Amino acid sequence: MPRDILLAAALAATAASAAAAGCRSDRVELRGPFGTAAFTVEVADDAAERARGLMFRERLPASAGMLFVYERPQPVAFWMENTLIPLDMIFADAAGRVTKVHENAVPRDRTPIPGEGEVLVVLEINGGLARAIGIAAGAELRHPAIPQETAAWPCAD
Repeated sequence: MPRDILLAAALAATAASAAAAGCRSDRVELRGPFGTAAFTVEVADDAAERARGLMFRERLPASAGMLFVYERPQPVAFWMENTLIPLDMIFADAAGRVTKVHENAVPRDRTPIPGEGEVLVVLEINGGLARAIGIAAGAELRHPAIPQETAAWPCAD
């Protein structure tokens, strides 16, 4: 899908999400100097779901992604074996602060892609979309899986 179409779809999703209040388990919101962005997500919150991830998928809608949730903050690394589409990986800490963005992970590559520091969640979206939107380290991610008492951007805001 051409980058301008991906960007347009993501911006449309952002506008639609602005009207919705609070957090939902099937949506991740991000904010930063770029404004806000939102993605409809599948949540992978156990070992089996995290191991499968987005493997074998031939496409991912522009406004969609997968959120990997860990039981506790920890060092994590991903790879792209059996993943057929390029992905951006957005790593965030226990407060939901983005610590690292790995852009355009190469399909089928077995090279480990580590996060930065202690990671609680990782959002995977279409490759190139993070740069097109402006998502970078320091952005804040909002989702109910982030402990609300320490969240940089709590659901109640």
